[in-house]
Amino acid sequence: MSKEHLSAFFHNSNLVSLSMAKELADRFEQKVIAKNHFLLTEDKIADEYLFLDKGYMRAFAFDIEGNEITTNFYAPGQIIFEVASFFNRTRSKENIQALTDCEGWFITYKQLNDLFHSLPEFREFGRSMLVKGFSELKTRMLSTITETAEERYATLLKTKPEIFQHAPLKNIATYLGITDTSLSRIRAALSKK
Repeated sequence: MSKEHLSAFFHNSNLVSLSMAKELADRFEQKVIAKNHFLLTEDKIADEYLFLDKGYMRAFAFDIEGNEITTNFYAPGQIIFEVASFFNRTRSKENIQALTDCEGWFITYKQLNDLFHSLPEFREFGRSMLVKGFSELKTRMLSTITETAEERYATLLKTKPEIFQHAPLKNIATYLGITDTSLSRIRAALSKK
């Protein structure tokens, strides 16, 4: 498996030179995760910062009644890690599971920190990734307050259409904050339009 996508990911941020992108990519190690296996399970401390090259993953947590609630979906070309556990060195409340067979590249918490302290270009890249992640989280949080279930469904369909091919509808329903039945009703109504 080539590190070409990883190197391009760094370089396309416009914060990292092509030579630095290749140097950064060389620091990452290959990771293969079989379908239904986990990158992270709750109560463990997240120690891997993963660039997903192939496959699809999801993050989920259990609510107080023990139901799985999907908190995020990941597609190729994204960085995956549980930010609170990773940076605070605390036990995760989330699980990150492969929806399909997955391949990617990772570095550990220590390796990431070494890069932050030694390479200013990477520090700027990391800062921009955290800002982007925080912005996406805030947008998603506000959408659950300000948008209808139909609007949230339409946004997911527009922004991550491939998720519908790889994730069970029950996972999509919990991500949208609705029941399976409501999701079926929304899908049926939209198919008639």
